Amino acid sequence: MTTTSLTSAAGPLAAPATDAHALTGKRRIAFASYVDENYLPGFLVLLRSLALSNPGVCEDFVVLYDDLRPGSVAKIRDLHPRIVLRRVNDSHYDSYKKGDQDNYLVRKAYFILDVFRLREYDTVITLDTDMVVLGDLGELLRLREGLAAVPQFFYGQHKLNSGLLVIQREYLSDEFCARLDRCGRTGDYELDKHDQGILNAVLDGDFVRLDPRYNFVKRRLSGDLPVPEDTAILHFTGRHKPWQGGEAGYGQAEDRWREFELSDADFHAAYLSKPGGLHHDLLVHYGTPHVARTGDVEVARKVAAAHISTGDYQDAVDILSSVRIPLDAAWPHEVLGHALMSVSRYDEAKAQLLLATAAPNRAATAYARLAQMAWVHGDNTEALRYATAGLTVDITHRSSRLWAQRASGLPAQEQGAAEEQLAHVAFYMDRQGNAGDKLLPESVRLAFGPETGSRRWHSVHAHRLFDEAALERVNSRRGLVIGGGGLFIPDTMPNGNSAWQWNVPDALLDRVDVPIAVYAVGFNAFDGQSYRAGRFRESLRLLVEKSSFFGLRNHGSIEKVRAMLPAHLHDKVRFQPCPTTVMRRLVDGWQDPLTRDDTILVNAAYDRAGLRFGHDYGYFLAQMAQAVRDLGELAEVKCVAHSLDDEKIAFDLRREHGISMPVIPMYDFDNDEIRDLYARTKLVIGMRGHAGMIPFGVGTPVISLISHPKMAYFLRDIERPEWGVSVHDRHLAARLVERSKDLLADHAATVADVHGRQQELWKVTEANAADLRTILGR
Repeated sequence: MTTTSLTSAAGPLAAPATDAHALTGKRRIAFASYVDENYLPGFLVLLRSLALSNPGVCEDFVVLYDDLRPGSVAKIRDLHPRIVLRRVNDSHYDSYKKGDQDNYLVRKAYFILDVFRLREYDTVITLDTDMVVLGDLGELLRLREGLAAVPQFFYGQHKLNSGLLVIQREYLSDEFCARLDRCGRTGDYELDKHDQGILNAVLDGDFVRLDPRYNFVKRRLSGDLPVPEDTAILHFTGRHKPWQGGEAGYGQAEDRWREFELSDADFHAAYLSKPGGLHHDLLVHYGTPHVARTGDVEVARKVAAAHISTGDYQDAVDILSSVRIPLDAAWPHEVLGHALMSVSRYDEAKAQLLLATAAPNRAATAYARLAQMAWVHGDNTEALRYATAGLTVDITHRSSRLWAQRASGLPAQEQGAAEEQLAHVAFYMDRQGNAGDKLLPESVRLAFGPETGSRRWHSVHAHRLFDEAALERVNSRRGLVIGGGGLFIPDTMPNGNSAWQWNVPDALLDRVDVPIAVYAVGFNAFDGQSYRAGRFRESLRLLVEKSSFFGLRNHGSIEKVRAMLPAHLHDKVRFQPCPTTVMRRLVDGWQDPLTRDDTILVNAAYDRAGLRFGHDYGYFLAQMAQAVRDLGELAEVKCVAHSLDDEKIAFDLRREHGISMPVIPMYDFDNDEIRDLYARTKLVIGMRGHAGMIPFGVGTPVISLISHPKMAYFLRDIERPEWGVSVHDRHLAARLVERSKDLLADHAATVADVHGRQQELWKVTEANAADLRTILGR
């Protein structure tokens, strides 16, 4: 790593890749069908059946077509929120030697080969338009290797049955398409209405066999037999389709198809009445028109809650405000109150939440939110009163207990003169909170000098409303430092003033008249997570304009933030590594350990688990089980929990795979204990960003379990991307063990490499420190 690549204000010579999928390796999955006007009625039923049979599943659905009318496209889009239209190009089929191009079944057999030309996805599941989905497709979504299909029922087990294919990345390639094209042009295949001949000729029986229930052909039910209960996909092969009048002898099968021949209103109602987890996208897509049509308050609540879960707080306000909520409907009032407080409409939120406290089953949550709002406004007395009321309703209510602790905690008494202090905006973590976030504010302060207490620092909690009194206190200090983690994230503590973690209105930010230093902040959006772009961009632009120093903790964040700013502000955005990564240099009197414990510490994170794992959590857990077994031959493997939720991996490994790991409750540690534990172990395998950066900062080798782009950003900055493995990696266990062995084989050399990488980050930090001394006058 060259120093210039890190110290340049304009960033590295080549901007790093910031595509979240490329960095996390999260699998992109799509369904695909070939659709024409004649088979459109079947496809619409297929879409309804997919949603009703798998209400928690919503992946892209690629529609291959050549003659769909605009009205037909509109009907398709009404039934699925993630339709991807792809017009087929049939010119390359002209040279194929066989096949009647006017025959739909033959054309479909050709056109479906276009699926193999899709490059945006890692897994594609094809479904014929004469299919109906009756059961859970989770097994198909979890498949990760090969090309899978059901063997043919009539023509022998060495051939696959067309209609249902599960195609993985290695087949969605130019090389495989070339093989298909060569076969098609030479005519060296058999093609009839039952057989995707080109594909069978190329595969020659080399495919993963699926159970027939995933492509259960109608002909097996001749004689009006009932559809077996375990059928997942029923395929109406043959000339006579249910929407064309059907065929004698298959009445029970066609009755199953007609269960999904519904009007939009009936379909929406059927989906919204499904028990269990409904997918956010489908719930919003079907629930929004249902609420507009019916004024259904309970569905409006569900849709609003779905919006809240993805940070679309204004949409949640809008849909609940569009219906009349009865006074005694506590849950909708509570959800509306939550949405209103998330867009900083606090007075309206309070009114809604007070209504919700009337119902015993919602009162504790409503009181906790009222306590949160009071705390945000700096009223600890009111916050404690509401939190106590919540605990009175439910003594076990965790959120009420948290706000009671925050409200009753005694703030540190400031000892120094205001003119000698720096104000510090950060997220100050609670006791038993995330260990990494607990360490961050002190780490930022250490970068400005050894004194980290209230003599030199005035604390400003990022989540409290920055009001006139707070502005006056900040303006009486020598400067304002903003930093202590990934503050650029939309949903940790949402507000409508900035749309990131600091709850600061533009008008008050604009009146800060002391130097502002944004220090080592990260852009923390997950793969699949978005900001309310307009509000965040405006707040970000003002912050950059006002700042005398604007440093982000990795080049990935730099590129993301620059993309949101006008060009004239790009050069103000510079690289400032997270101070945890240079911890050895910051802690006064630091001594590297003379000996280390013979341990490997493993950390996993579970916040926003759907964004981290997708459909692959079971796979991840199985791979980690194998890795823990094999790593146990190298050292004792322990689970290190940054937060309470991080202990889940230990519970799941024991329950699912019979593996026990000791759990270290780092969430209970103070900062010195956190640093000491990480300095004394031999290796850390961590999923949280600071389960990588903190051990690295105290000189310990790390391997990152990448489920978030920020971890890949950090490893690229230190030019060690090989120290990261995606949680979706097909060979996760083997790679973890192999890389662990490499790092442990000559541990002293590995530690020396960590120190060398850290030295490069320290050079940047020192150069920035010189600029900050000029800016802040110290």
